[in-house]
Amino acid sequence: MNNAGSPSKPDPRQRAAIPLFRAIGLLMRLGLRRGVPAGPNVLLTVRGRVTGRPYSTPVAMWEFGDRRFVQASFGEVSWVRNLRASGEVVIRRGRWSQAMHAAELSTNAAGQLMHDALAGFRRPRLLRILLGPTVRPPAAILHRYRLRVDERLEDYVAEARRHSLFELVPIGSATTTGPPL
Repeated sequence: MNNAGSPSKPDPRQRAAIPLFRAIGLLMRLGLRRGVPAGPNVLLTVRGRVTGRPYSTPVAMWEFGDRRFVQASFGEVSWVRNLRASGEVVIRRGRWSQAMHAAELSTNAAGQLMHDALAGFRRPRLLRILLGPTVRPPAAILHRYRLRVDERLEDYVAEARRHSLFELVPIGSATTTGPPL
């Protein structure tokens, strides 16, 4: 029997979603560098914890009020470990960029934030069936399209355990080279 939480045999929906999103990520990276509008997506650049070299990856940035967040949609991948180690990141769209401090929210705080922010949105049953028990779009995508997948606070806390949420705060007087977000 396939256990949805088993790392050795992920849910079939998860096995299909991850390669698809990684392929889209390559196209997103190129588009974001050139300033192509891409919804809530930004190019996140963080220094490698071992090499010190900058690495860039496209991520969905969630703007909630005057706060900004990025979520580790694929779990504990390299950019997440690098961000934890450095605590600083540069976000970019085209020629616009901004240096930010990043702070990881606790799972309870992240779960509560997602629960409260998405509570008023509709919950399409078909979406939950298609995604299964563990695959979730980033909170930025759900918020942009006014959707929620889960109902209970515990489900959002479980999501925060699988996919960390980081709050981004501008560093001092941020240098911008182009129009703001």
